Amino acid sequence: MFYFLLFLEKMKKSLFFIILIFLLIFILQGIYFPSNINNEGKIFLINKGENVFQIARNLDKEELIKNHLFFEFYVLITGRIRNLQAGEYLINSSLNVKEIVQKIVGGNSLKEREITIIEGWDMRDIAWYFENEGMFQAEELMEMAGFPTINYSSVVEVPELKDYSQEFNFLKDKSKSVGLEGYLFPDTYRIYRGDGIDEILSKILGNFDKKLDQDLRDEIKRQNRSIFDIITMASMIEEEVISYEEKELVSGVLWKREKSNIPLQVDSTINYITGKKGFNILKEEKKIDSLFNTYKYIGLPLGPICNPGLESIKASIYPEESNFWYYLSTPEGETLFSGTLEEHNSKKRKYLN
Repeated sequence: MFYFLLFLEKMKKSLFFIILIFLLIFILQGIYFPSNINNEGKIFLINKGENVFQIARNLDKEELIKNHLFFEFYVLITGRIRNLQAGEYLINSSLNVKEIVQKIVGGNSLKEREITIIEGWDMRDIAWYFENEGMFQAEELMEMAGFPTINYSSVVEVPELKDYSQEFNFLKDKSKSVGLEGYLFPDTYRIYRGDGIDEILSKILGNFDKKLDQDLRDEIKRQNRSIFDIITMASMIEEEVISYEEKELVSGVLWKREKSNIPLQVDSTINYITGKKGFNILKEEKKIDSLFNTYKYIGLPLGPICNPGLESIKASIYPEESNFWYYLSTPEGETLFSGTLEEHNSKKRKYLN
């Protein structure tokens, strides 16, 4: 009886080790052998905030791994749970779990595309561009960056989903009555499919932070002006003229009018309110009760009317002094400057009527 019990005990241990060996082989096969070997690649998206268990189940659902448990087990025992990065990955089904984890941990994500913000685009232009690119709805951007406050006839604080001034110091003097209009720096950006609106806005604002270098900031401070006022002026210059020489002259005219409490009468501020493009400003539109209306209200508009490029920003900072008090743009794109109202009206009759 004793020998029989001893035999059973040995059999139990042997069975345990056999099961353990088979289990180990099963796990190793699940980790180090691909789900199949057809080498078919799939685009796999990891959204920001997804944890290892969500990622594993999505991989399993896409049949890129044999079972989600293998992925979870490998990530946990290798201590890489905090290293998984959001993004879009091209994953072949011929990759094993270890190789997939290495790809995701390495952030070897596919770049989605280049996006380009054009000089002079306003928030609406950018929002519709993003929507047309299939990135997200236009309203989603404006909910994050602020809707254009074109109908306001009094100063109203506009809440933002996130206070970017904590990260970007140049926003600290921005009026709380407007969003990020003016600060979405025109340039070409590389973004990832996993990027949300917050990441994209941070990248764009970070670029603005670099382009507005310390020399420019020091000059703005020396002039006792705010960055917000400079960008507001630059946004009008951007919409009014094209060449840098004309931008400098227009800057000089507008700053001089602003200092003398003469209405700026900038047509592009009316277009910002109405959403129209071009030179055909109607008389009744000049009477619209909006703090962006520079025909009705003296001084700068409530905030920027577009997102200016670096040339317009520099022209705003370094205006060209002249004897001109007026200017107008012809339908052919020529800018005509005048020193007197009589001269200005004469040119209007000749070129615009």
